[in-house]
Amino acid sequence: MEAINEIGMIGLGKMGLGLTQNMMRNGIRVIGYDKASTIEMEGEFKQVGSLSEVVAALSGKRIIWLMVPAGEVTRQVVSELGELLSEGDIIIDGGNSFFKDSVENYEYLAMKGISFLDCGSSGGMSGALNGGNFMIGGNKETFDFVEKLFEKISCQNGYLYTGKSGSGHYLKMIHNGIEYAMMAAIGEGFDLLEHSEYDFDNEKVARLWNNGSVIRSWLIELAEEAFKKDPKLDKVKGIMYSSGEGKWTVDEALQKQVAIPVITMSLMMRYRSLEDDTFTGKVVSSLRNGFGGHAMKTIE
Repeated sequence: MEAINEIGMIGLGKMGLGLTQNMMRNGIRVIGYDKASTIEMEGEFKQVGSLSEVVAALSGKRIIWLMVPAGEVTRQVVSELGELLSEGDIIIDGGNSFFKDSVENYEYLAMKGISFLDCGSSGGMSGALNGGNFMIGGNKETFDFVEKLFEKISCQNGYLYTGKSGSGHYLKMIHNGIEYAMMAAIGEGFDLLEHSEYDFDNEKVARLWNNGSVIRSWLIELAEEAFKKDPKLDKVKGIMYSSGEGKWTVDEALQKQVAIPVITMSLMMRYRSLEDDTFTGKVVSSLRNGFGGHAMKTIE
């Protein structure tokens, strides 16, 4: 394993900034670039104004970490870096890229002699700053070269070399699908508590469940924190956005003909939360009224 003393960080949003601070705290000089924001920090950090300046500021075998939006943005950055970097240099994509896109980026860069690791990153902003969880796919020799970096910025037992190109982002995709379902179950449980005949204190319930119960977890801890700030979540609108990984997981399950009904339903409920009303509901309400005379709420 090689000692990594400097790195280029492309993308200085919440995750990229946390990782930058994590790296600096572990003795790594960071050359940062962000198209949309300017960051000022003390220590071994320098922000530059372009990708070419990042490349020029790094010496020896260059290592560049991407923390940019998945899809077209990542493809554009990889394409531009492919023209700027030299044979033997390394790109680590730590964003939430689709695993098939990562395979394409790996193959594109391999033709230029540039190494590419797809790195699923978990642990949220806290993990990025204090010790993350990383799932790393790509060439084994490349991983071996940068493993010391992951040792420094990960929590204990918080990184894994997962195999060939695409495997890191594939594993993160499945991880996020599971995350969708776990959060949905927690939300449904507290929803039922709210509709019960009993007067539960949600914050105390979450604290109880997170101490010794089977469902104790960071998510339950986050629920406790949320209820402490807003006991009935009155200030929160119940819209659950999705960033793509859940859909990718369901698509993959359909292609592989693997049944994942819980994850699939959690994704559907996120879509449902974006709507104030649904045509499905209108149809079902009309049918119930038609065959059984059941009450139907109408819009005046």
